[in-house]
Amino acid sequence: MAAAVNNTVHAREVTEALNEVKFSGFHLRAIITAGMGFFTSAYDLAIIGTAVGLANESWKASPTEIGLITSCSLFATFVGAILFGSMADRIGRKSVYGLEAVLMTIGALGSAFSFGVWQLVLWRVIMGLGIGGDYPLSAVIMSEYANRQDRGKMVGMVFSCQAIGFLAGPIVILTLLAAGVSHDLAWRIALGIGALPAAGVILLRRAMPESPRWQARAKGNTSKAAKDMANYTDGLARSGGSTTDVVREPLSKYALTLLGTAGCWFVFDYAYYGNTIGMPAIINSVAPHASMITTVAWNVIIFGLFAVPGYVLAFMFIDKLGRKFIQMMGFALMTLMFLVLGLVPALSHNAAAFITVFGLSYFFSEFGPNVTTFVLAAELFPVNLRTTGHGISSGIAKFGAFLGVLFLNGILAKLGFGGGMLLSAGMSVIGLILTALLIKEPAGKSLEEASRESLPSAPVVPESGTTRHSPSFPNTPAQGMVEAELPEDAPEELASV
Repeated sequence: MAAAVNNTVHAREVTEALNEVKFSGFHLRAIITAGMGFFTSAYDLAIIGTAVGLANESWKASPTEIGLITSCSLFATFVGAILFGSMADRIGRKSVYGLEAVLMTIGALGSAFSFGVWQLVLWRVIMGLGIGGDYPLSAVIMSEYANRQDRGKMVGMVFSCQAIGFLAGPIVILTLLAAGVSHDLAWRIALGIGALPAAGVILLRRAMPESPRWQARAKGNTSKAAKDMANYTDGLARSGGSTTDVVREPLSKYALTLLGTAGCWFVFDYAYYGNTIGMPAIINSVAPHASMITTVAWNVIIFGLFAVPGYVLAFMFIDKLGRKFIQMMGFALMTLMFLVLGLVPALSHNAAAFITVFGLSYFFSEFGPNVTTFVLAAELFPVNLRTTGHGISSGIAKFGAFLGVLFLNGILAKLGFGGGMLLSAGMSVIGLILTALLIKEPAGKSLEEASRESLPSAPVVPESGTTRHSPSFPNTPAQGMVEAELPEDAPEELASV
């Protein structure tokens, strides 16, 4: 009986130590490590729209081929997220955490030396597999190191590195073009630069230990979990440790949760990536005589003025306002902006009005579902399914992004800019409904509470010193149970029970 009591206590000590430790330097290291990978992912995804426009001046690719180049990495991201997400739950986060960065590095270098459409498609597919793997790994690693109070902010900060990546791509292109670099060389340099941060990610992640929560809760190795946790946190998070029972929640229990996280993310990404990667095409449809430098400059201005503040507000307020509130607010106001863009064609003839409304759609994307979908999918699944659930959610989302980008040029040609915006408005309404019906608020809860994780059955010693049994160990003392700790002056007979 003593082993059962102690094993359960030690398993809980690992999670509680992480849940309650204050925001510290090791959290910042984890944010930088996870965020750098996400910066790379965003840079590589966002830059292709402009790069392929420059390459096509000499390649003369068809609209179908252009759509394939800009969307193929998103389809590969769909595959990579599901593949690597499921692997990380089975063999561990650390085992997978560097492999996707290697794929991103190879894909970026290969893309820079492509001399035809199909070569570039091949390297973009390899890169996309790595980007897909980075989604669940970066999110879950951060959520599993985060504390209860600041978890949304920490995971949101990782995701907000996307903003820097989305800005860096067009800024690099703009700088190269302004410096007089030829268009053919500029797109190659821009794509190749994506290999540099990806290589840095590999080095950073080699120094990061396996997730203590996964070791303790999914594998039962709390001794190793406690040791690694103490080392990585500089001794700020400590616990005892010994092997204990493991969590084996079935995926079927989370079917509705998965429908909510994946469904909301799918409809959001359909609209968002079509508009983001296709922004040069959208701006060209409004200002067809603008030069390439002017188009890229407007890209930077719109994203910098509207999107970046949205990211910042999202991670600043996500723990205070709640994920669900911010996501519903974002979907509702995105719908409004897209309706205005779609129903008021005069906006396309007024640059200031167009930029304001289109920019506000970006602001409420970021201060809304773009950040919250990433965070929620890292919180609502149990430890044995966490990267699987996030991988399926982000993978299905990127399939939506793939469809949005693949058909963007066709939608603009057949429906016009206004019709495309009305389609995005419809997707936002679906996201609003799914959020309201299927998403549960995890703010303020421990990761174990938010994911409804079952803790092993074991006897619990209450404060009175008498032993009683509970069908499951409580997630928090507020549920009416107390930690199984014996008082210092407990009799030897009780201590040996």
